[in-house]
Amino acid sequence: MKIAVFDPYLDTMSGGEKYMLTAAISLSKHHEVTLLWKASEKERIASLAKRRFGFDLSKLKFQDSFLTKDISLFSRLLKSREYDAIFVLSDGSIPLVSCDLVLHFQSPMEWVNPASFLSRIKLFRVKKFVCNSFFTKQYIDKRFHIVSDVVYPPVSVQSTYRENKKENIILNVGRFGITGKGSSLKKQDILAQVFSQMLEKGLRDWKMVFVMSVMDQEKEDCDAFIKEFKDTSIQFIINPTNTELWSWYERSKIYWHASGFGEDIESHPDKAEHFGISTVEAMGAGLVPIVISAGGQREIVKESENGYLWSSKEELIHKTLLMIKDEKKRKEMSTLACESASIYSLEEFERKIQTIFA
Repeated sequence: MKIAVFDPYLDTMSGGEKYMLTAAISLSKHHEVTLLWKASEKERIASLAKRRFGFDLSKLKFQDSFLTKDISLFSRLLKSREYDAIFVLSDGSIPLVSCDLVLHFQSPMEWVNPASFLSRIKLFRVKKFVCNSFFTKQYIDKRFHIVSDVVYPPVSVQSTYRENKKENIILNVGRFGITGKGSSLKKQDILAQVFSQMLEKGLRDWKMVFVMSVMDQEKEDCDAFIKEFKDTSIQFIINPTNTELWSWYERSKIYWHASGFGEDIESHPDKAEHFGISTVEAMGAGLVPIVISAGGQREIVKESENGYLWSSKEELIHKTLLMIKDEKKRKEMSTLACESASIYSLEEFERKIQTIFA
């Protein structure tokens, strides 16, 4: 088959982009796969993917996208006839194409109105709907009146868990951004505040490390955020290579995550983490996850089995101190977390994604 893959946010190289690129690479083992992006930026995109994820895109073709708004409907229908199927990361829109369409949703799309006549026509061309978690699926199925397939993101655990390499580090990994309310998108500000409180109350010999991907337009906001937390026990790693990222996973003991904290998740489910790739990566490296009880995190972390869930700052502090004070329990939980991460394997992802396009 000839398959095109389109991600409108490809150059951000975030979780959704990792998903779509992994799908493209996996499908290229049995099909001819083309990335719909500016062909002139092939080398830049390949370099970004190599640095951020360690991906080799050499087997993928590039073609200028015909799914952007500046392309006429006639041209889109004509160019899409060159393919058997197109795999699209949807931002809520549904492109009208001449071939089979597979739509992937990374998050709930509560703002989309799929009931219009034109939307129903577009939906008719969709062969399958794919969601990244059951959390996303429950909203997408209800919104679009469909039955979607869940294909969990693949998590390639690149480190072998070695307890003797662990240091007293609490880690958080995520993209940096500022919301319309002025808070950080992934709630790094909340976690930094909580850790600062723990230091004020006497925590010693531990440090907090934030690994953040920051786009050029976000650098000024990021610099301002970092200046708020000058304590030497809080460290910021900006735009690391994939190798550097995994070195922090290997060294750290505890993983924190707070996306969705303080948000009205019932009304705005998109504010929660829709799956949690970094959480699984951390677990695979032996970190004990202590993550917010919201969104896809609840599918990954089972309370008191392979990690902990929290709903308040006080609960986050309490459960973190349990792990800090009980080293034997932390090691046991670390082993269980590592074992749990294996179900999100690349092999399982490839099997399911190939089935979608069978």
